[in-house]
Amino acid sequence: MTWWEQLAIFGAGIAAGGINTIVGSGTLITFPALLAFGIAPVTANVSNTIGLVPGGVSGVYGYRRELAGQRARLLRFGSASLLGGITGAILLLILPPAAFEAIVPVLIIAALILVMAQPRLARWVKERRAADIRPQSEHGGLILYVAIFLCAVYGGYFGAAQGVLLIGLLGVFVHEDIQRLNGVKNVLALLANAVSAVIFTLTADVDWRVAALIAVGSIIGGQLGAKIGRRMQPTVLRTAIVVVGSIAALRLLMA
Repeated sequence: MTWWEQLAIFGAGIAAGGINTIVGSGTLITFPALLAFGIAPVTANVSNTIGLVPGGVSGVYGYRRELAGQRARLLRFGSASLLGGITGAILLLILPPAAFEAIVPVLIIAALILVMAQPRLARWVKERRAADIRPQSEHGGLILYVAIFLCAVYGGYFGAAQGVLLIGLLGVFVHEDIQRLNGVKNVLALLANAVSAVIFTLTADVDWRVAALIAVGSIIGGQLGAKIGRRMQPTVLRTAIVVVGSIAALRLLMA
């Protein structure tokens, strides 16, 4: 791997760390970059998952103020994310690589649709809250718990736009400030990624140079996302994600 390829992966890690903290679709930046440099899809996915964990920690730390007073909520939802992340990681390991290569283009396209629909989803959540006068469970009930588990299964298997799914679910089922829910989203995504990363470290083929480059970059990106990322134009950010993700989906479909 040439020095400029390593620099590009490092830069993709910075972008993904920031995007994950703000929106939750950073994999749509790093995964296509790894494919572009000839890394096998499953190895790219495993190495990317491991590399993004430190960025997740960085993003959670950046949102530490919003997480204050949410310990019970984090414990409840966190157990669903851990169980789902383990399930998704095991599915990635036991299914043949051909299955991953066949499924991932569909997952990427679905993730891109979610990213594009995110503003409309946010407006719908806001309108629903304004119109709903019924008291809601502080923790969203069993339906939300199961939905978070399923999101984490997806996160452990691939995970692009997992954060978009999570923030949409939390916004619908839990009455809370959106920034505090974004902090919860960051923790839940981190747990699913971290537990799957541990499994991958012990059992899968990891490109440790790639994982290290993404890790260092995503740490920087996580802090940038927490501090200044909210000032970015959302339209520009979503457009970049959609363009890069579309290239990745086309590359896999044409392989």
